[in-house]
Amino acid sequence: MSNQNLKNHARIVPGYHYLLFLILFVCLVISTWNIFRACNHQSGRLVAVAIFGLTISALLLAWYTRSFALAAQDRAIRAEEKFRHFVLTGKLPDSRLTLKQLIALRFAEDAEFILLAQKAADNNMSPVDIKKAIINWKSDEHRV
Repeated sequence: MSNQNLKNHARIVPGYHYLLFLILFVCLVISTWNIFRACNHQSGRLVAVAIFGLTISALLLAWYTRSFALAAQDRAIRAEEKFRHFVLTGKLPDSRLTLKQLIALRFAEDAEFILLAQKAADNNMSPVDIKKAIINWKSDEHRV
C-alpha cells in the first residue's frame, strides 16, 4: 500500500475475510440442514450434531484468532504511540486519549502528531475524525 490514506488504509485479506467466512457460512447452513434431515429420518443425528459442532467451533476459531491478533497489535500500537509522544515531547500523552484514539494517531507524521493528539484529547475526537484531520499520512504496512 503506497501512499496510504483514509480511503485505502484498511487491510482486507480476501482469502480470510471473504473466502474463509463464506466457506464457514456454507458449512453452517449445510450442517444445520443436515441436523433437520437426520431428525426427520430418525438416523445419523449424532454425526449431524458433531458436524454442526465442528462448524461452530471453526467459526469461533476464525473469529477469535482474528480478534486476539488485533488486540495484541492494539497493545503494541498503544505502547509505540505513547513512546513516540514521550520522545517528541518528553512527557506521556494526555490520559484522556483512548486506545482507539491512539491507534488512529499512528497515521500522523511527527510534525502534526503532537498538535493532533492534544486536539483529540481536548475535543474528544472520534478515531475517524482524527484520521480525517491528518494531512500527511505515515503509512502503517505492518498491521494484519
